[in-house]
Amino acid sequence: MHGTLGTGAEADIVETPAVRHRSYRAVVLRRFVRQPVPMTAALILLAIILSAIFAHYVAPADPFQTRVAQRLAEIGTPGRLLGGDELGRDVLSRLIYGGRISLTMAIAPVAIGLFVGGFLGILAGYAGGRTNMAIMRSMDVFYAFPSILLAVAIAGALGPGLENGILALSMVFIPPIARMAESVTTQVRSYEFVIAARLSGASTARVLREHVLSNVAGPILVFASSQVSVSIIAASGLSFLGLGVSPPNPDWGLMLSALRQSIYVNPWVAALPGAMIFISSICFNLVSDGIRRAMEVRR
Repeated sequence: MHGTLGTGAEADIVETPAVRHRSYRAVVLRRFVRQPVPMTAALILLAIILSAIFAHYVAPADPFQTRVAQRLAEIGTPGRLLGGDELGRDVLSRLIYGGRISLTMAIAPVAIGLFVGGFLGILAGYAGGRTNMAIMRSMDVFYAFPSILLAVAIAGALGPGLENGILALSMVFIPPIARMAESVTTQVRSYEFVIAARLSGASTARVLREHVLSNVAGPILVFASSQVSVSIIAASGLSFLGLGVSPPNPDWGLMLSALRQSIYVNPWVAALPGAMIFISSICFNLVSDGIRRAMEVRR
């Protein structure tokens, strides 16, 4: 009987936690795939990310090559499929290469916020008392400033650059993720199986790893994924203001800033970087909503 799965009641008896988790992940994946809108958004995002990663093979031209004769060329111009920018560079190639910097500046701060904020929030929620008070009141300090203004202030103090931009945006996303992690951990800490594990003599590390983390990871990841769409807009805003990467590096926000002067001459080309920011942001939002709905199943 050991090591096998029976049927009916027997299956419930011998089913292990690992099997239940695999089954739960499979159900979540099936439910997500069956949602046409989030799945379409995920495929669009995958195409954007892959084209950015393999930009050297996908881009039709050198994104830094200038051609004065094709300055602000119309969409569909031979050799400039999506037109030319203010220096005659290929807009399509710069959009593809720009995805590398724009997506990095959008995803990296949320990833850092997930790691740092998640750790602080779980620690505060599980420990409670003075530890909770110290951590969460420190996080509340950042809420005294609007998130975008806080990012601009930090980036302005540190100076322009990819690393400084990521650091500035990370400071924006750590507090909300920490608050979310603290909230769900506080709830899970009061569950009977967690209390039983603590009373049985299990170490704090084991309780956190086997009982707390497995139950709070899902909500925290879903919340963090919903912040990527906000991060794309914030990162593009920093680049638009000149606080991100420096020219001539391709970046959607920086391209939008440079082309805004040409909006009355060639509005369609000038709008393309903004369209990429909008499409990426809305796709991340739709994927996050799809994951949230797919996770609304009983284990």
